[in-house]
Amino acid sequence: MRVPKRNRRIVLVALAGMTLSSLGACTITQEVKPATVAADTEVCVIENEAVREGFLSELQKSLTANGYRYRMLPSTATTSDCPVTLTYVARWSWDLTLYMSYARLQVFDNGQAAGDAVYDATQGGGNMSKFIDAEPKIRELVTQLLPPRTQ
Repeated sequence: MRVPKRNRRIVLVALAGMTLSSLGACTITQEVKPATVAADTEVCVIENEAVREGFLSELQKSLTANGYRYRMLPSTATTSDCPVTLTYVARWSWDLTLYMSYARLQVFDNGQAAGDAVYDATQGGGNMSKFIDAEPKIRELVTQLLPPRTQ
């Protein structure tokens, strides 16, 4: 398509504006508020059946690697069913390939919020950094949320 000479400047300005606005929307965020859990406390993990199985497996491995004992609770459990509970949510999205676009881990101490870890690439747009390996990101979130215990 040929654009008349007098309209080329308008088209270029419009394209530049659209490009700049779409780049600004390519944000990936991660925020962690660590939880403090007593050394001998067991962490009860409330199962979330809506999340891919591999997420839970990596979460369990990470808890063990960081020195935490954990026990699984059914999805019907509440955050006050154990002294320390952990809930998790994760979503995968499709953009050229399947990738983890969102993950949130929350720790509750006697039913009260005690720690929170959120990874959010839902506004990642054209940011290629959103195509991460989920397992290392899960380990990173767990380690920041529940730092490794010293033996």
